[in-house]
Amino acid sequence: MSFIALVLVFLTFSISVFNFITIRKPENDDLVSESVTVVVPMRNEAENVAECISALSSQSSVDNLKFILVNDSSTDDTLALIRQAIAGDSRFTVIDSPELRTGWLGKVSALQAGYEAADSEFIVTIDADVRLKPKALARAINQLKDLKLDFVSPYPQQVAVTFSEKLIQPLLHWSWMSTVVLRLAEKYPIRSTAIANGQFFVVRKEALDIIEGFSTVSGKILDDIEIARSLIASGFKGIVTEGSAIAKTRMYSSFDELRSGYGKSLWKAFGGRIGSFVAIFFIFTVGILPFVLFLNGYLIGFILFLLSVLTRELSALRSRSNPIYAFLHPLSSALLIYLIVYSWSKRGKVQWKGRTV
Repeated sequence: MSFIALVLVFLTFSISVFNFITIRKPENDDLVSESVTVVVPMRNEAENVAECISALSSQSSVDNLKFILVNDSSTDDTLALIRQAIAGDSRFTVIDSPELRTGWLGKVSALQAGYEAADSEFIVTIDADVRLKPKALARAINQLKDLKLDFVSPYPQQVAVTFSEKLIQPLLHWSWMSTVVLRLAEKYPIRSTAIANGQFFVVRKEALDIIEGFSTVSGKILDDIEIARSLIASGFKGIVTEGSAIAKTRMYSSFDELRSGYGKSLWKAFGGRIGSFVAIFFIFTVGILPFVLFLNGYLIGFILFLLSVLTRELSALRSRSNPIYAFLHPLSSALLIYLIVYSWSKRGKVQWKGRTV
């Protein structure tokens, strides 16, 4: 078991170092002349409407820019606040309470409604809780063009305030930065190494047209990963990039929200029961076992624990999260294992924004 831990920890450390040095960062803010449409699905997002629209309104260096806000059957004041916030700005279009398509999940159905209403060369989808810096769109689209890709997903900074958020949220960034060689995935895309984050996703409309929008992921909880896989399967190229300098988001504000959020999706994150078991084994081996060996006086345990902490530190430096919490990686790992098990126990029963998922 110690040998397996040695191999996996050194492998994740090596991948982390390589990605830390080579990860793509959107930095080109030249004027974008192509047409761009931003689609934002909103369901019961009253607390996010004002700041989200303010950030969208402040976007610069994009000549032809439109926004489609999809009010997904909200039961709070989302629609009224949207209309108040856009205040006659002609760049904004509101689609009110689109009909939920049979067999579709709510968010994906809303995204499809926005896609069908868009006619631009580039489509950007963002979540309502994402806050874009003023040149975020320009930099993301220029990055896609400069790299000659079909889609990019600039990974936003994951803002964490409560203790549970600080334990779990940095693992999102660490999970792919320590396991996927990004430059290889960019040059030789395959479905198994597809990474994307629906919080901020940029795609050429002609590529999305080929796969008929979001129809291939109509019932998928992890629609962002699955849309990337669908695009790759159709011959298109894309990759996740470091977007913490141009976008940020706070996904959850309490442990109950965090547990419900991950409860609805983690059981699907690893491809089934066997995949989940492999993931738990991996998380335990690289995140918990080194600390256990260290506590029992093994030198190899100390070395492996130090390396596992360093992988988290590298991820924290790139994603602009608090590096101190890297030292609590064993605790973070244990909590993540709990959330995976919890998600399996609650599959198909979790309520999210008033819908069972």
